[in-house]
Amino acid sequence: MIRINQINLKAGPALAEREEELLKSKIKRLLKLKDKEEFTYEIVKRSLDARKKPVIFYSYTVDVEGLNENEVIKRAKGSQISVVEPARYRFPSSGGERLKIEDFQSVLERSMVIKKEHRPVIIGTGPAGLFCGYMLAIHGYRPILLERGMDVEHRCEKVEEFWKTGRLDTECNIQFGEGGAGTFSDGKLNTLVKDKDGRSRQVLSIFVTSGAPKDILYDGKPHIGTDILTNVVKNMRETIIAHGGEVHFNTKVTDLCIENGRIKALIVEKREKGKKGEGKKARIETDVAVLAIGHSARDTFQMLYERKVSMEAKAFAVGLRAEHPQELIDSIQYGMERPGYLPPAAYKVTAKAKDGRGVYSFCMCPGGYVVNASSEEGHLAVNGMSYSRRDGQNANSAIIVSVTPKDYGSSHPLGGIEFQRRLEERAYEIGNGKVPVEYYGDFKRAVWGEKKDTGYDGTYGQYMPRIKGQWQFAKAHNIMPDALNRAFVEGMEAFGRKIPGFAADGVILSGIESRTSSPVRIHRGENGQSEIGGLFPCGEGAGYAGGIMSAAMDGIRIAEQIAREYQTQRSKVICDEK
Repeated sequence: MIRINQINLKAGPALAEREEELLKSKIKRLLKLKDKEEFTYEIVKRSLDARKKPVIFYSYTVDVEGLNENEVIKRAKGSQISVVEPARYRFPSSGGERLKIEDFQSVLERSMVIKKEHRPVIIGTGPAGLFCGYMLAIHGYRPILLERGMDVEHRCEKVEEFWKTGRLDTECNIQFGEGGAGTFSDGKLNTLVKDKDGRSRQVLSIFVTSGAPKDILYDGKPHIGTDILTNVVKNMRETIIAHGGEVHFNTKVTDLCIENGRIKALIVEKREKGKKGEGKKARIETDVAVLAIGHSARDTFQMLYERKVSMEAKAFAVGLRAEHPQELIDSIQYGMERPGYLPPAAYKVTAKAKDGRGVYSFCMCPGGYVVNASSEEGHLAVNGMSYSRRDGQNANSAIIVSVTPKDYGSSHPLGGIEFQRRLEERAYEIGNGKVPVEYYGDFKRAVWGEKKDTGYDGTYGQYMPRIKGQWQFAKAHNIMPDALNRAFVEGMEAFGRKIPGFAADGVILSGIESRTSSPVRIHRGENGQSEIGGLFPCGEGAGYAGGIMSAAMDGIRIAEQIAREYQTQRSKVICDEK
């Protein structure tokens, strides 16, 4: 296969309308092909290059097939042209081939699902749990998925109700429910995780198979909005069920049964849809359980700690959401008013405070919304979200400051959770249960010890917050400790020197952004298992991922480990029988 890097085409109406034609013509010229030489190509990557703004280019990497590679390479010499063999993802069972839906009933007879005593159980249906379950299902392992929240359709109704009324369902919200916290986010699908085994491409392919747009396979910054993600999540669930898996909603794991250092069963509480209070208790026998619980399952972390599951506190980051007019970000990034053929512009900024803390943007949402993402009564947390069109008036991003276990005031493994809770309690109190909002000018002056407030009387009011949920102006500078506030302001001022207007007095802040990643890491070995045999910590909540893509990839990784575990058991059974 011939790969061509850095094919540059000028962004504009012509490219938007005739991309395939223009790209094919450029490939023919670069490879010096004759008219009769036919070929096919696939876009591997497409990214926006604004370094020569306001002239904007799209840069492509493509793979070309159907040609005599040796002959073409001799003819078309150049550093951007090479012969490659792309990595192909293979699941470690059944030769890497996925089952047809109609074949799953015959799997047991064909020994793909080996003589384990019970089916694998996955706790949580965020990206990690969902992709783990999907891979196990299509390869015949008939997993059982347990989700404390509701299916995505009813979950969306619950979230909308909370935003309108402030009535919180602590078991079904932005944090809990089918699809996990990522369902109500910007839906970014880029990751810094190295991917020599092809898991990243596999994740994107599954998304496309489940209803996502095909361009996420090659966009340099792939994105699925909340409106599309909800449908994708539903389709993945239906595929799992069609292949013999089960998905149980309103079902929370409340305890583990451990014998001789191995998992033997799970105790669950089944809640009737729409009802509060304790549900019916049940016991699920299993010797393989995946902990894909998400970063906000604080009661589950407590239960695991009490069951002596090995874990430790880890560093993460906290901060506030900053909103700017999307037009401002567009004009800065593109050097002009954004034309319709370009997407809303994004940004990424980093700095270091005087005390050494990192300050950086996180989950930047072009044309998005700040959302009330709370999951506990009397506590308030925010996040960012966007729809697929990203057509909101404001851009927003979390500007966050790194924190370590030294900041928690405790050496306890769950010290980071208590640190989060203290911040969220303050945010709730300061905003009277609503999202507290403050202009950056007022925030900065308060941190620097200047008493003058100018924002509340409308002095800055050039634009208003775009928030899903109830909000009010309040003194958000009272949420974080002084050291974090100072680092936050130092970071904002540094960003303002790089991006004109970024640190203007009228920038809108809201908080607290406290759920950036898990404050806990549950230990696991090279085989993916905890010290408790058969217990597989997985994904963001367990401390092994930091977003939709990395969590989904970790879910696939754990599915592979489970498949190897089953195969090991099969080999042992065969040897014993002989």
